[in-house]
Amino acid sequence: MRERLKQLIVFLLTWEARLVLWRFQPKVIAITGSVGKTTTKDAIYAALAGELYVRRSEKSFNSEIGVPLTILGLENAWGDPLRWALNLLYGLSNLFQSSYPAWLILEVGADRPGDIRRIARWLKPDIAVITGVPEVPVHVEYFRSPQELAREKRSLAEYVKSGGKLILNGDDAHMVELCKDFRGMTIKYGFGSENDFVGGREEIAYAKGQPTGMRFRVTHGGSTIPFNIGSVLGRPRAYAALAALAVAEIVGVDSVFASTALGGWQPPPGRMRIIPGLRGSTIIDDTYNSSPAAALSALDTLKYVKAARRIVALGDMLELGKYATEAHRVLGVQAATLASKLITVGFRARATSEAALSAGMQDFDVRQYERTEAERAGKELKNELREDDVVLVKGSQSMRMERMVKELMAEPERAHELLVRQDPEWLAKH
Repeated sequence: MRERLKQLIVFLLTWEARLVLWRFQPKVIAITGSVGKTTTKDAIYAALAGELYVRRSEKSFNSEIGVPLTILGLENAWGDPLRWALNLLYGLSNLFQSSYPAWLILEVGADRPGDIRRIARWLKPDIAVITGVPEVPVHVEYFRSPQELAREKRSLAEYVKSGGKLILNGDDAHMVELCKDFRGMTIKYGFGSENDFVGGREEIAYAKGQPTGMRFRVTHGGSTIPFNIGSVLGRPRAYAALAALAVAEIVGVDSVFASTALGGWQPPPGRMRIIPGLRGSTIIDDTYNSSPAAALSALDTLKYVKAARRIVALGDMLELGKYATEAHRVLGVQAATLASKLITVGFRARATSEAALSAGMQDFDVRQYERTEAERAGKELKNELREDDVVLVKGSQSMRMERMVKELMAEPERAHELLVRQDPEWLAKH
């Protein structure tokens, strides 16, 4: 019964969303990929919002429910039937408004085969952005192979309107190959010289010996633009800025204006955000979600951060199916090369601990906790933090690793402002 009700709600929301698209004819920018969708969406919004009337997906509204909700300007009603009924009424009221955003910036995700196609065939974006699909992507559990998932992501390009544009992470050679027969213009971004928008000269910015953000340069069309992004680390943020500049050029927003806007952009919570920790330590909060590629990227970033000690806390990575054990072991080997201390949360992450021990870490530098013990892990670590320690915290969303961050941060009263999953529905969950 519950599943039938969900299907009915999806059907009605989609019907209303399609009517709104028909009524107002907004331009649609659709973003997919296995890494960086939300950050890229928010970067594009930051680059365009000062010049155009735009609406973006809230949070990570990228599903068969989330996409129509964004188009209709509605919130998730969760398990409340009355709120869903009101949502459907408010959704219809869109048709009688006198104005509507000229541009929509929408995430499109895939948990299972066919998810993207079902949305894309009626969404028909004007611009599709594909952020890339790593060798072992998140959500691969329900696909026969990573290649099948990559093809599902690529399917978004098949439904781009005639005359539309495709923007690709050009450093993802496999996705570039999959999209080589796209019928329209393709623009590539990345750090390889063959891209149209090329990033380079990355470095970490510091103040009083502690990391404060990152700097890099973007080259396009013979011009070079310097970039500074505060309070965040990691190449994925640079990729998001590159994608945003590519979109800005396509839609006619001046590159200088877009770069200035991106300079003040704050990526969403839980995505390599720098948070002051107790006793002069620094927390790198990457707790929104996790996947093998994203976790390895986070560890690689940590390797270059100046620190008295580098402490790594990793929760389980979920939805990896048969790839889970090896993916967790790879993280352990990498952590052993750079971490003074390793903390794992969850039974899958035990493979990470075991691999780190096999790679040379000492028993007393490795701790293991159960799936529900992220908060306990934070409580036990916080008394040991020292000045200039840097702690990376990461895990899949249901591991709730943000609870560990809250225990370690210097201003836990700001958790609602700085951390992910602080709304009442999430806080009520165990």
